[in-house]
Amino acid sequence: LITSGFLFVLGVFLICTYAAKEATRKMKKAKLYVPQIDCDVKAGKIINPEFIAKCPPGCQDVKYRVYGTDIYASFSSVCNAAIHSGVIDNTGGKILVQKVAGHSGYRGSFSNGVRSLSLPRWRESFLVSEGKPRKGVTYPSTLEYSSSISTAVKSGNCTDHADVPTGDAIRKEYQTSPVPTPATQMATTTPTPTTTTTDPSTTTPRPTTTPATTRTKAVAAAAKTRPGLHRVRDIVFRGTSTSANNRNILRPNTGIQRQEHVAAFQRVVGSPAHLAMETDLWKPGLSLFDTGYSSKEELNPKPLESTSQGNPNCKVDLSFLMDGSWSIGKRRFQLQKQFLGNVAQALGIGSSGPLMGIIQYGDDPSTEFNLKTYANSKDLRNAIEKISQKGGLSNVGKALSFVNKNFFLDANGNRGGAPNVAVVMVDGWPTDRVEEASRLARESGINIFFVTIEAAAENEKQNIVEPNFVDKAVCRTNGFYSINVPSWFSLHKVVQPLVKRVCDTERLVCSKTCLNSADIGFVIDGSSSVSTSNFRTVLQFVANISKEFEISDTDTRIGAVQYTYEQRLEFSFDKYSTKQDVLSAIKRINYWSGGTSTGAAISYALEALFSKSKPNKRKIMILITDGRSYDDVRVPALAAHQSGVIAYSVGVAWAAQDELEDIATDPDKEHSFFVDEFDNLYHFVNQIIQNICTEFNSQPRN
Repeated sequence: LITSGFLFVLGVFLICTYAAKEATRKMKKAKLYVPQIDCDVKAGKIINPEFIAKCPPGCQDVKYRVYGTDIYASFSSVCNAAIHSGVIDNTGGKILVQKVAGHSGYRGSFSNGVRSLSLPRWRESFLVSEGKPRKGVTYPSTLEYSSSISTAVKSGNCTDHADVPTGDAIRKEYQTSPVPTPATQMATTTPTPTTTTTDPSTTTPRPTTTPATTRTKAVAAAAKTRPGLHRVRDIVFRGTSTSANNRNILRPNTGIQRQEHVAAFQRVVGSPAHLAMETDLWKPGLSLFDTGYSSKEELNPKPLESTSQGNPNCKVDLSFLMDGSWSIGKRRFQLQKQFLGNVAQALGIGSSGPLMGIIQYGDDPSTEFNLKTYANSKDLRNAIEKISQKGGLSNVGKALSFVNKNFFLDANGNRGGAPNVAVVMVDGWPTDRVEEASRLARESGINIFFVTIEAAAENEKQNIVEPNFVDKAVCRTNGFYSINVPSWFSLHKVVQPLVKRVCDTERLVCSKTCLNSADIGFVIDGSSSVSTSNFRTVLQFVANISKEFEISDTDTRIGAVQYTYEQRLEFSFDKYSTKQDVLSAIKRINYWSGGTSTGAAISYALEALFSKSKPNKRKIMILITDGRSYDDVRVPALAAHQSGVIAYSVGVAWAAQDELEDIATDPDKEHSFFVDEFDNLYHFVNQIIQNICTEFNSQPRN
């Protein structure tokens, strides 16, 4: 009986063990299935924040565009980006994709046989790595798309086709398995707001009983060993603010707690304003993707009392960087708030006019409120009045980097169609370098204005970290982007001049990028040697370049000329103001047929197109020809160069290399291209756009 019972228990145990192994085997087998995506799928079309996918062979192709290096803009081809990064090759394979925050600039490069393009800014990025799951993360076998894609449904090795439903959010079914929990996915990719509360006792400066003479000597001794000194002012509000007596205290640029002989600096310990001030500190040292920030208004949202339409003649998105450093003093900080309130009133804040947010900087920058927090001047002025001083140094460069990466985002109310403007208020001079941060911000399309109050006296200039910092920071040095105010008493006088400048959108050339700042004229060879079919290929080449630009009356404009012995204006720069209209017009161009007078065509384009170009536009000519010209090209090309036209020459088949070089702007190798067949023209689309952007970012914008 005991033996029979033992055998029964053993049998049950073996059955359970077998069943468990089978279940485990099936689960492991299920994990082997990953969704397959096509070469043209862009990361931005996939909603999942992190996923593993399989790329097919043959994705290494210029028609699958890639933007960036290592970090890619989300409208790049996922699979071609993986090839560019070296994760897979053209045979395909599994990849791991992680969505990350938008980037202020993407650098193009040539890597692993793929040419990626540069881009000033995009709202979302992604990283790609080897297709191995990370520990603790469950990956989907069903990818969710943000718009319909008419592609075959794939599951494992199956290739059955199925209908894909349409809608705002659709799915591509690959394999039916449990969908991962959103919390697991989001935890690895979504930045979380950082809130820190500092013990007020550790940050509140307290008066000291040390005699002023003793303290000055001690600080002066410290100054000998530390560069980058910054001044503070005493409690007395002098009548002449530029007096050297107001700058009697020098501080070394250190991060240690300071004991100041200035009672006006003391704040009420534990007050709500003080605690609010200590929240939302931007943490230096974090990467772009680690830095989560929230403005205090987002942490404590306040309903808008009313919405104003605003001044429609001043539709700009404004960020004011207010100086919260100790050097400004309590009274001057109040004057600064009054100035910003008056500016808000003069602007006429509203949804159809200017919107305004404020960042306060000291040691670190933090957002007081963003563009969408207040939609009328009254609420904005009230909010400005409640701002508390942060204290610290005047780290303007760090503040500009913060604005560039974090402020002008869709989530913060950035409207896209309005110029981005950052106005920097500086008391005296910055305590860090601003040139590089300003340049990157300008290349991202941000117009930077500097309002400096009480510039350094002669005996103080030795303490300035970066001499001539204003000239290095702003887009131009002719005074339009900079205002110097001799005294805080005079600050109210520049309200109207500043408002007039930030609202002058025609002169905000720094808001322009390589994609929205040009008049591009195509000069197209329509001679008999081209043939009808090849002419359609040329038009596709023209369209592929055109569609990469932001096209409107105020952005990039496109024009076209066709030539044989004669010339014909197909359409002028002011004819079409939308991308769709331009692409349709290109498609409608009829093949002419005839001889090849390229020199005359350049002269004609100069008169019919570029003589009517807007003053602030970059004039770019792209000439496509398939043979040697019957007339001289050197004199017309030189005239074009001297009138400011940047000329690109694209030769096909029998085009003469010497003529292509004569036509092209120097250096020839960056502006002249040649292919042996029309079908290979598409190879140069990305390269021409990249060269246009590289040249734009490397030249002064005067």
